[in-house]
Amino acid sequence: MPALSRAEGRRGWFVAGLLLAIGGVVCFSLRPIFIKLAYAWVTDPVTLLALRMVFSVPFFIAAALWVRSGTEHRPLAGRELCLVAALGILSYYGASFLDFLALQYIPAGVGRLLLFTYPTIVVVLSALMLGKRVTAREIAALALTYAGLALVFAHALEGEQKNFWLGATLAFASSICYALYLVAGTEAIRRVGSVRFTAYAMTVASAACILQFLWLRPLSALDLPAPVYGYAIAMAVVSTAVPVFMTSEALRRVGANTVAIIGALGPVTTIVFGYLGLEEIMTPLQLAGSALVLVGVVVISLKPGKAYRPSS
Repeated sequence: MPALSRAEGRRGWFVAGLLLAIGGVVCFSLRPIFIKLAYAWVTDPVTLLALRMVFSVPFFIAAALWVRSGTEHRPLAGRELCLVAALGILSYYGASFLDFLALQYIPAGVGRLLLFTYPTIVVVLSALMLGKRVTAREIAALALTYAGLALVFAHALEGEQKNFWLGATLAFASSICYALYLVAGTEAIRRVGSVRFTAYAMTVASAACILQFLWLRPLSALDLPAPVYGYAIAMAVVSTAVPVFMTSEALRRVGANTVAIIGALGPVTTIVFGYLGLEEIMTPLQLAGSALVLVGVVVISLKPGKAYRPSS
């Protein structure tokens, strides 16, 4: 009976981790939907990003204070703080701002699909920057992913959407920023801890977004319709703070490999939400391309020979 109880406890721990990972993906997938809905009222990524950070930063400050109060808290050296700040600005500020800019020109589903290519970019950057060997499986995954993107973008060659390529370039640049953050920040996250790293990095990124607004926009720019504030609060809570902590706990319970594979749901859920909430439509050719991208990213995220082992 004790052995059975332990097995049931491990199974429950793992299932809870899976549910947290799925919940995090779904919440993250709603972010481009909220952005597109807000753009129906005001097309100003600087102001909208600042509002998102204003409403989300209290959660990250609270998390930072909670981590500092822990009995095992280790003060960070100045060099570590600078690295965390730089990575926060690169990812949560740079990547987010590029994403906001991109969604002015492309559908939410396509934007999410482009952002989701970051695992393949990590492989390329690791080979170029760290000298890591690219395996045959990774080459096959890269071929699948970018063949899928070629299908998704095929309609842009026919000039169906104004500024489509500008938006696609901005979204892909956002994905590159996030991939750079992962390549450069993996060791820092391991040393600092995922929750503390996220809390500190998000706080710095929030400050950068707010300062950008104060520098580029007058305070009168905050005179916005009530729905814009509603979408900004939803973005901050539902699609920023909540999924960040859900994903952190999922990583602790089921591991990065499982979380990365579940992340393949992201573009699919965004496409579905875009169809239901924004009346966005993807052609059968684009859906086939999206499927190839998802298969390629899942293949590249899999790590052969490493089975999941529950935490004790």
